[in-house]
Amino acid sequence: MKRNLLGLDAAGLAGFFAELGEKPFRARQVLQWVHQRREGEFARMSDLAKGLREKLVESACIAAPAIVGDTLASDGTRKWLLKVDGANAVEAVFIPEARRATLCISSQAGCVLDCAFCSTGKQGFNRNLTTAEIVGQLWLAKKLLGESKEERIISNVVMMGMGEPLLNLDNVIPALRLMLDDNAYGLSRRRVTVSTSGVVPEMDRLRDECPVALAVSLHAPNDRLRDRLVPVNRRYPLRELLAACNRYLEKAPRDFITFEYVMLDGVNDSDTNARELAAIAKQVRCKYNLIPFNPFPQSGFARSSDERIRRFASILQSAGSTVTVRKTRGDDIAAACGQLAGDVADRTRRTQHKVVAVKEVHA
Repeated sequence: MKRNLLGLDAAGLAGFFAELGEKPFRARQVLQWVHQRREGEFARMSDLAKGLREKLVESACIAAPAIVGDTLASDGTRKWLLKVDGANAVEAVFIPEARRATLCISSQAGCVLDCAFCSTGKQGFNRNLTTAEIVGQLWLAKKLLGESKEERIISNVVMMGMGEPLLNLDNVIPALRLMLDDNAYGLSRRRVTVSTSGVVPEMDRLRDECPVALAVSLHAPNDRLRDRLVPVNRRYPLRELLAACNRYLEKAPRDFITFEYVMLDGVNDSDTNARELAAIAKQVRCKYNLIPFNPFPQSGFARSSDERIRRFASILQSAGSTVTVRKTRGDDIAAACGQLAGDVADRTRRTQHKVVAVKEVHA
């Protein structure tokens, strides 16, 4: 099989060119052609020797996921449905704002964790995405938006799409390295965010190998409620999760953890919940991102009222916490937080995959 160069970070590409008997600087040239110029044809890489271009045609390819859906919301949010194999498609979302534009990308086809309020989790899990499939979402978005090196449209990338990124770190970490590489996408470490539901051992690994910004899907201020909303809490309760957050911050004393908190009417939005949540800020350097719940069919939850969200935020702020309330974007095309569902086969095997995933984490 031909090697998909979209899936190779700088070290991987250097190793590939060494196998071809080529000098190391060729890896840097091709990295720039592929990721900065979004060139998909080796024949057009004009500063490569003809013989090398012929070698690449025979042994390599540049293959991004195929676009099978492209939907534009009334607020400018754009969602792409991307086919990753014969059975599965995932979603990526572009969110333009006045001073920045964010691309939300997926790391798995479906999700193994089955959080109670998330549409992706309800559809089941099929497989991890490869590095090429992860990076390919960014590569395609930049190509489709007409972004050039001189005019950067996408300023931030968040791994908050389908899947739990920390259960796919073997593929996620090389993708992150490409996002940060000056010869590829050149994003600042603080402009690339990985979101996790709290897979504690993998938080430590991410810190050690590629410590980008970290967002933790908290959604409850105590173990009893979080066990219900975020089932991984039964394996890694709040005490262990908060300790892992503090370890993550050890190497970056100016950073903070973003705690994401979906606002569910009558479930986790009481004044008592807000005061419990404020107490967590005394244990971890953090800010809170309150997320109005985005409904989907048969979810069983309702969104907290605007007044209740304002009251909840006010309690946190009065306790000295930094709080933002996320503006709902793209909900008319099911592109908002918690609504991504993609098209994933084999939904009936969620439990089997969940057991395998937990075993792999502890292997």
